[in-house]
Amino acid sequence: MHQITEDVYYTGVLNPNMRVFDVIMRTEYGTSYNSYIVRGSEKTACIEAAHLTFFHSYLDNLKEILQGKSLDYLVLNHCEPDHTGCVAKLLEVYPDLTVVVSQAGSIYIRQIANNPELNIRVVKDGEILELGGKTLEFRSAPFLHWPDSMFTWLPQDGILFSCDFLGTHYCEPQIFDHRIAYEEKYWEAVKYYFDCIFGPFLPYVRKGLDKIEDLDIAFCCNSHGPVLTREGLLPEVIRRYSRWCRPEVRENKLIPIFYVTAYGNTELLARAAARGIQSVLPGAQVDLYNIIDHDLGQLTAIMNECDAFLVGSPTINRDAVAPVWQLLGGIEAVNIQKRPVAVFGSYGWSGEAVPHLVERLSSVKAAVFPEQFKVNFVPAEADITAAAAFGESFAKSL
Repeated sequence: MHQITEDVYYTGVLNPNMRVFDVIMRTEYGTSYNSYIVRGSEKTACIEAAHLTFFHSYLDNLKEILQGKSLDYLVLNHCEPDHTGCVAKLLEVYPDLTVVVSQAGSIYIRQIANNPELNIRVVKDGEILELGGKTLEFRSAPFLHWPDSMFTWLPQDGILFSCDFLGTHYCEPQIFDHRIAYEEKYWEAVKYYFDCIFGPFLPYVRKGLDKIEDLDIAFCCNSHGPVLTREGLLPEVIRRYSRWCRPEVRENKLIPIFYVTAYGNTELLARAAARGIQSVLPGAQVDLYNIIDHDLGQLTAIMNECDAFLVGSPTINRDAVAPVWQLLGGIEAVNIQKRPVAVFGSYGWSGEAVPHLVERLSSVKAAVFPEQFKVNFVPAEADITAAAAFGESFAKSL
């Protein structure tokens, strides 16, 4: 049992063996599914639930704190299944539980629990819930990192239940930040978590920080990782979030070119297009990346941060090649909207790679350059000249 303040307890579960989260995130240091009990003189609330896999351990933790007493409210700051997977089973134990969520959360949790008759209380920004000597105040925080996300503030104890915000996938068995044994690894995990979870939503991160700016936070009880404290790492985590969410100011445009080349032909087009871009924008940073020669995570970060980009692929089996699809699988769908992008490639028997890539990029609302460019087999001098002109036209469109 871990007590945070009087009548506030940690009831989460640890998952030190997890190495991949949500299919795409590495979790080298495991994770935790943090949950908390707040006991008032009249009512008791649980803040967050847990992953279905750990339901029995989670339930044991709850019962240790509750000691046979009722549980009145389940506050879900965010309804992703790592927080809510066990809700249906929890309701079997506490059938009179009222689930407290945002408006969007009320839609999601009914589907996650497969129960349209859930006893739900929808709360709005600024609304409060009285427990008796303990007051829960709800602050809307959409897209941090789901549309339903919100924060819960407990003013009597200075506790912010921040959901995924300010957390990380780092399994700290002693729960609190001042007990972290490998702080350097913790900061690595924080940055990676921020990039993966909140990188696509930087304007919302800034709004989230504004939401908590007026709070005197003694404890930040997030959903993953150690509990952060005012005397410990919380101020530095907030400083780093503030720095990371600022838009980067560039004097010159960053226009990378990503490609894969089977026999060197697509690479010839990439180099020609780069020359064409720089003839129009001589100050632009136009770096070429053969995708198979670089770390995919680094390339994804560059793609999501650049001002515009080009992507090229040969056609194999009537499609673009797998490394190109893997790169585009990392597109941040919110931030990519209206991002200028051009598509090119060489082909042998057929040339479906280019239109397939155009279709994918259009589906995420990127600003796809209308002049796609492709060459059959080995580009001749005229093709190289045309590829450079293609780069020029794209640069002029920016």
